[in-house]
Amino acid sequence: MINRLQDFSALDLYSNQGRIKWLVVICAVIISFGSIFYTNKLVDELKEREKRQIELLAKAWEYASIYTDNLTFINQEIIQQNTSIPVIVVDGTENPIDYRNINFKNKTTEEDKARVLQQELLKMKAQYEPIPTEDALVYYRNSELLTSLRFYPYVQLSVILFFGILAYAVFNQSKVAEQNRVWAGLTKETAHQLGTPIASLMAWIDYLRNSPVWEENKEVIQEMDKDVVKLRMVTERFSSIGSKPSIQPEHVFSVIDDAINYLRPRISSKVDIKVNGYGNHVEALMNRPLFKWVIENICKNAVDAMKGQGKISIDIIKESERFVCVDISDTGKGMEKGMYKKVFSPGFTTRQRGWGLGLTLAKRIIEGYHKGKVFVKQSELGKGTTFRIVLHSSLDGITKFQREDFVGQSV
Repeated sequence: MINRLQDFSALDLYSNQGRIKWLVVICAVIISFGSIFYTNKLVDELKEREKRQIELLAKAWEYASIYTDNLTFINQEIIQQNTSIPVIVVDGTENPIDYRNINFKNKTTEEDKARVLQQELLKMKAQYEPIPTEDALVYYRNSELLTSLRFYPYVQLSVILFFGILAYAVFNQSKVAEQNRVWAGLTKETAHQLGTPIASLMAWIDYLRNSPVWEENKEVIQEMDKDVVKLRMVTERFSSIGSKPSIQPEHVFSVIDDAINYLRPRISSKVDIKVNGYGNHVEALMNRPLFKWVIENICKNAVDAMKGQGKISIDIIKESERFVCVDISDTGKGMEKGMYKKVFSPGFTTRQRGWGLGLTLAKRIIEGYHKGKVFVKQSELGKGTTFRIVLHSSLDGITKFQREDFVGQSV
């Protein structure tokens, strides 16, 4: 019971992963705006505090200009205590008469100091209105601490975003690698488990061929033999998953024709399958057993979409000197554009029965082993769907990294 609940929980998480991603994004946006709002609130409070401090400083300067006796307290406890806010005091003609916390370069001349003061004065005028005294104006601007605090949340969020993306990429690659190992392990174990009963069935068929019942049941035994051959083919295909299959030039029409000839007697007789192409003149790099598996899976998916009645058209197209395209069209129910990518997701199926792995397997074989592409080219509700497979016709255009994955090359 607990295991079932765990399975349902995992399935629910997987099926709702799109919503979960949006929920995470929304939470991240809320946290980001909350951080920026709170920081801006602190900045506003500090701005008010610095303004009050400058107003006090202006009054101190004004008092000092009037009363020149016993100014030690004012100078030490008010004027000298401002060690962070840049301030410039100017007279009625905008000439600086005093300043605090203005940075000058070492060995600066009086002319350089005057130029720096004028530059700082322009910055201060752009930020705040001056605070007037009896015979002067006090200009100021934000302290370095306040400026840094204003940009702190953006820097912080940028760093968090960078490490978040890095962690997601590493985790995603780890997850994909783990899925590939599980996938390869399951397929190889399946092939291993199928090996013993297939060998037994082959022995029984050989026995029946040499028995008195051969003549009476010849057609039945031959069909059984074909199914055993199919099982052997499936075993070989599963054995190829997880290892580097041999990729070599093959006649596309011949491979597809073999797959269709096997498939025709095993699907509804009301389904008409036609292969259009260039005969045996078009070659592409492929693994013959695995590519036939892809054709079978897509065609079976088309038969299900047509509910066992309709037409399947397979067109072989020489797209260029580097690529060969195979378009598989059906006259089924079609799909909406939002479903184009979902149909390749593991477990996605519109049938009441089925695992929803056929198209997922096709995508893995084409893109993982053949370095090609498979996608929904077009679809229209009530009229049908066209899947396109893109294969390399030669090693031209394949990266050096991809070439290392191509085994058994003869070109």
